Amino acid sequence: MTTAPADPPPTDHRARQGRRRAWLEEASAPGRHWIRAATGLLLLDAAAGAGFAAALGGAVQTATDALQIPGQPLAQGRLAGWIVLGLVCAVSRGIAGREGELCGNRASIEVRVRLRARLSRALLARTDRRPDDAATLGTTITALAGGVDSLDGYVSRLLPARKAAVPAQMLVLLATALGSWVSALLLLGTLLPFALIMALAGGAAADEARQQFDALARLSGLFADRIRKLPLILAARAERRQAALLGRASADLHRRTMRVLRLAFLSSAGLEFFAALSVALVAMYCGFSLLGLLPFRSPEPLTLGRAVFVLALAPEFFAPMRRLAAAYHDERAAEAAADRMAPLAEPSPVLAAATHAPLAAPPHLRFEAVSVLYPGCDRPALDGLEMDVRPGEMVALLGASGTGKSSAIKLLLGLAPLAGGEVWIDDAPLSGLGDIAACASWMGQDSFLIPASVSENIALSRRDASLDEIRAAANAAGLEWDGAGAVLLDRQLDERGGGLSGGERRRIALARALLKPSALLLLDEPTAHLDPDTEAALIGTIRAAARGRTTIVATHSAALAASADRIVRLHAA
Repeated sequence: MTTAPADPPPTDHRARQGRRRAWLEEASAPGRHWIRAATGLLLLDAAAGAGFAAALGGAVQTATDALQIPGQPLAQGRLAGWIVLGLVCAVSRGIAGREGELCGNRASIEVRVRLRARLSRALLARTDRRPDDAATLGTTITALAGGVDSLDGYVSRLLPARKAAVPAQMLVLLATALGSWVSALLLLGTLLPFALIMALAGGAAADEARQQFDALARLSGLFADRIRKLPLILAARAERRQAALLGRASADLHRRTMRVLRLAFLSSAGLEFFAALSVALVAMYCGFSLLGLLPFRSPEPLTLGRAVFVLALAPEFFAPMRRLAAAYHDERAAEAAADRMAPLAEPSPVLAAATHAPLAAPPHLRFEAVSVLYPGCDRPALDGLEMDVRPGEMVALLGASGTGKSSAIKLLLGLAPLAGGEVWIDDAPLSGLGDIAACASWMGQDSFLIPASVSENIALSRRDASLDEIRAAANAAGLEWDGAGAVLLDRQLDERGGGLSGGERRRIALARALLKPSALLLLDEPTAHLDPDTEAALIGTIRAAARGRTTIVATHSAALAASADRIVRLHAA
């Protein structure tokens, strides 16, 4: 078991927080124009709110003045003007709110579509993770689905609210000060505990959101792994045990989700309390001042119209902060998702380098004290390998299971991490290239199949191959059922290769490797699961395919090893 890392020092935490926010800002860049539009509409909403409060106060003051002077006709023109202003501001607020929400949604859609495409491209290009790692698979699934969707509230609500919060509040505070500077000071004084609660709740929400995302990744990984292993689970009659395991993971996710919701509820209640307290203080001041019941001399002349104006503006002062607080948990969820998405979104420079620099001739490979150590393992899978493979030579790696034969091949493909030593491809170090997967023909132990025909599965290594070339590779691998080859090549397969034997699946993988004309041929157990007669026929095919190529074959077969130019025996690390 691995132990949890110690808490990082504050400086590291701040640095990670800065990198995380920088990554989120970069990811949100495609929706920047819509975010600006949403921010402008929020400011328009604040201005319209101030205008509506002014219209309400003006209408009340006009009606009061008319009633206080006997015989004075009601200033109908002025009152009508205030009413029209109020209606215009109310309609403007409705339009600004609706259009602002639409702009935020458009920004979110654009950002999520671009980010999901970016993640997909980066994940398809990466070769530095094992495809059978359930934790990695769960993180990948969660990042592409829940992780990307976690940016919805961050982009559509939080970013516009954050950019508009300070200008909108200053606008409302300035308008309040014009009506009553004492009320403006009261509002400003209650802002400090409001902001303090937001900061405290945000820090706690960050930890809970990160743990919730981890629980979701674990559940996704478990579910994906059990779906892949469903035939084995059914054969072992382990359905109930695996269902119970998934149930516990689901319950853990439920508990963590409820913690996030509970924290959001408590923080919202605290914020609403201080917002209501500030409005109540302003109301008490205005009421006692108008009634002359203040225990001290009123520091300012306050009319009924001004009091109504200030009271109508007081809730508007906290409206930007309420919007920001409502979306504050969206920011924490986005930051938790960013911790997982940022490493996955990093482009792989390796395939690009290999694609632009193909191997024009059979390469010279030199392994100098090479070690491979997989993450989470205590012992190296390969330790201190010394091997020299001359150009055009066929070398067989022979040894028991666990001696690192497959790891030596995976190292060249970028599927295993180089922990020590160096591999030289001609005069270039592998640590500088990363891998040479794009320049190699490769057959792995797992015969990867897609739901398509046999010919399409073979053509995965070379999409521009003609049907005659595919048929020739299938013939060389011993795949034909009849002379024409139509019966086998047109057969439709599912992702598990249902109806094919283990040997037939391996022959499809071998045909795929033979179809790709490259100067480097890497074969991992190419004759496994084959009967002796088929193996003998296939050895001749492999030997013919190795001519003019640098070839490394990992095998348990003494017969296949004997056909190689040289045998390198590996022993357990």
